[in-house]
Amino acid sequence: MSPRKRLTHVDEQGRARMVDVTDKEVTARRAVAEGRIVMDPETLRLIVAGETAKGDAIQVAELAGVMAGKKTADLIPLCHALPSASVKVTLEPDESLPGIRARAEARVVDRTGVEMEALTAASVAALTIYDMVKALEKGVTIARVELLAKSGGKSGAWKRR
Repeated sequence: MSPRKRLTHVDEQGRARMVDVTDKEVTARRAVAEGRIVMDPETLRLIVAGETAKGDAIQVAELAGVMAGKKTADLIPLCHALPSASVKVTLEPDESLPGIRARAEARVVDRTGVEMEALTAASVAALTIYDMVKALEKGVTIARVELLAKSGGKSGAWKRR
């Protein structure tokens, strides 16, 4: 495998390792991720109306996503801790799914990116919606959690088409 295509979290002997970022340049970095929570239209209506038994599902899921983004290094073994990262999560109802889009944006000025923080935040926000409505509907689906964009660092900007 060429050096450019080599997995960064595996050493020459094939063992898992944390990437050394100490020589990287400190830059402003940003990542945006999104997950979709697909459900019956009636479940979506109840969420939007604030009529779920556990309370305001959207507000709770946004907060859970922010908390998860801040704890990413505790969840992903080789992920760098970024205590100064800023994480914002917004959930928007989308009748075309039908369901909710969970969008997470993470920002930091550091030596490593925040893609994992954004992906973790979007994922946990989606899981929280599931938890909040599982008594109403067992068939809720979490779908297509993906990185939408990233910027900063040596590799520069990237955007999903």
